[in-house]
Amino acid sequence: MGAFGKARVFLEMIKFSHTIFALPFALTGAVLAARGLPTGYQIFWILVAMVGARTTAMGLNRLIDADIDARNPRTAGRAIPAGLIGKGTVVAFIVFSVLVMLYAAFMLNRLCLYLAPVALFFLVLYSYCKRFTALAHVVLGVCLGAAPIGAWIAIRGDVALPVLFLGLAVLFWVAGFDILYALQDLEFDRQSGLHSIPVHLGIAGSLWTARAFHLVMLGLLAGVWSTLGLGMIFLVGLLVTATMLGYEHWLLRGGNLAKLDAAFFNMNGYISVVIFLFTAADVLLLGGR
Repeated sequence: MGAFGKARVFLEMIKFSHTIFALPFALTGAVLAARGLPTGYQIFWILVAMVGARTTAMGLNRLIDADIDARNPRTAGRAIPAGLIGKGTVVAFIVFSVLVMLYAAFMLNRLCLYLAPVALFFLVLYSYCKRFTALAHVVLGVCLGAAPIGAWIAIRGDVALPVLFLGLAVLFWVAGFDILYALQDLEFDRQSGLHSIPVHLGIAGSLWTARAFHLVMLGLLAGVWSTLGLGMIFLVGLLVTATMLGYEHWLLRGGNLAKLDAAFFNMNGYISVVIFLFTAADVLLLGGR
């Protein structure tokens, strides 16, 4: 397999298309920080940093979990267990992605560069968490919740209460849908001695925990609206988001996982885009009021 083929397999392995989960929230943080449109320079380097960070995170996860993936029937066909790509090649891609992320942080501002190693620490930590704690879902939320905070820092060079609300909203959103996603590996995780909310609370407990997390997310988004003095467009977006989350949980009512893909991939991809679009419209059309 040539270099192009390996790159294609790597991008498929890390589900590069799923960058849509975090990227809109990074753009949301950027728009709120700028109270309008950031400069083209800022948007470009935020995008580069996001791609580098997410590629690093997924590459690390696939590398660190390769042995576990090989034992799990659901994941045994992934690139590393299936022998489609070697671990050495994955390491090379990860190193390149880390360098891209660090360079992008350097091009944004000094605080972004100083905080980049902290982000990398949590990216590595997440892949090991399920070996010793059920809070891996929350650590994943921390990783993605850093996206809007990092974008805000890239624009303003500081941290403020509104973006902390937004980062926490992303944390609880991600932790909630990751609990739902982990339901499909419940039996394997139990047999393998791995930790997760589903393992500890079962299906019913996991569903209620995810619902509670998503309610907290909505409350934190209301905090963003309040602290920044945003307008009715943002509130409409919040209502649309609440409806979509309700539909996501309705799809999985009674522990029926037949529609998990629709609930996890489709709805959550839409939710992140909806929040960005309504936030941007509020800021650009109403001036955030």
